[in-house]
Amino acid sequence: MTFVPVGVVLKNEGDGWIATVSVNGTTATVHRVRISRAEHERYGGGDVTALVRRSFEFLLARESNTSILREFSLGDIERYFPEFAKAIRG
Repeated sequence: MTFVPVGVVLKNEGDGWIATVSVNGTTATVHRVRISRAEHERYGGGDVTALVRRSFEFLLARESNTSILREFSLGDIERYFPEFAKAIRG
C-alpha cells in the first residue's frame, strides 16, 4: 500500500462527531464522516481521530480516494466491506 497523507479535523456534533478528512492522493479529496458514540464504541473506542485515520487507511488499501464517498457515516463502511468491524478493532 502506498502511503497517502490523511488530515483529520474533528468537531463534536450532537451524539458524536463530524470528521472532515482530507486525502492528498494524486487527486486531493475531502470527505465528511459522521461518527456516532455507538459507532465509536462498536469500532473499538479510544481516540476518535485515530479511529478515523485507521478507517481511511483501511479504505485506501481497497480503493482510491476518488472512489470513497464524499459524505458517509463510519458504519457505512461495513455495508461495503463486511470485514471492516473485525479489521478495525483487531
